[in-house]
Amino acid sequence: MANTTAVYARIDTELKENAEGILAQLGITPSSAIQMLYSQIVLRGGMPFDLRLPSRKPLAVGAMTREQIDTELEKGVASAASGRTYTADEVDEELRRRYGI
Repeated sequence: MANTTAVYARIDTELKENAEGILAQLGITPSSAIQMLYSQIVLRGGMPFDLRLPSRKPLAVGAMTREQIDTELEKGVASAASGRTYTADEVDEELRRRYGI
């Protein structure tokens, strides 16, 4: 048997259960998954996926919670009440500039 050592990590219980459920469906043990991750870290000389902050692209309304929608609507009402309004062309240009859309 190969020389092995234990790895201990504390993670969220729900995350662990969800991940192990998926691994079980794939026929992979948690130990094998960790072995695969470590192998990829060594092969790539770093994490095997990009580590960066998510883009600040606006959410589609369907992906927003009711609270997020309410907050954005309140911002719009406050903006209009203070006289800060924009034409559709100005909004389109700002979306292109900020988000490339």
